[in-house]
Amino acid sequence: MIQAENIHKSYGNLKVLRGVNVNIDKGEVVSIVGKSGAGKSTLLHILGTLDQADEGSLTINNQQIQKLSTKELAVFRNTNIGFIFQFHHLLPEFTAIENVCFPAFIQKKSESEAQKRAKELLTYLGLKDRLTHKPTQLSGGEQQRVAVARALMNEPAVVFADEPSGNLDSASSKDLHQLLFKLRDDFNQTFVIVTHNEELAEMSDRKLVMRDGLIV
Repeated sequence: MIQAENIHKSYGNLKVLRGVNVNIDKGEVVSIVGKSGAGKSTLLHILGTLDQADEGSLTINNQQIQKLSTKELAVFRNTNIGFIFQFHHLLPEFTAIENVCFPAFIQKKSESEAQKRAKELLTYLGLKDRLTHKPTQLSGGEQQRVAVARALMNEPAVVFADEPSGNLDSASSKDLHQLLFKLRDDFNQTFVIVTHNEELAEMSDRKLVMRDGLIV
């Protein structure tokens, strides 16, 4: 599913990634752990095509990313990649179902088709009675599940998650962790997760430990 080779990234004189190699199979849940400053989020952003490596190659779902133009990359990202962040980034003026629909609208899907898919996802995630609630009317755990539904909207090849439970209490964190593995079991969904949560890291199929810009 993902093949990254010799990934280097620097910001000015600061070398953040020093030749990282990663291979991730379809249906895997892979966690990336390490101390702050090890390069975890930078690697995640490059694998997720939100940032570009200074050197190295990246292939996702048989597509060589460096061969895509900026416009082609945006289309590829919308079609193949989902994101979950520590802060849900829901738009406060829109309802749960409207927030989930946005990735489909970017794909020019009809409102009826988008809403059907969003309703199915939110129902699956236990939010059937929260479709028309705005983010401020939802708990932290519910808001993050809406964000998960949004990430899954376009049936992505892979979902990248950056500290997905970092802003949740312990009970909500546990619920979210179980949900991610249920999605893998039910839909063979691939997840790559940066986390400081040891429980989540140990649940993963593989735990990649980063130190000083390398996977050790």
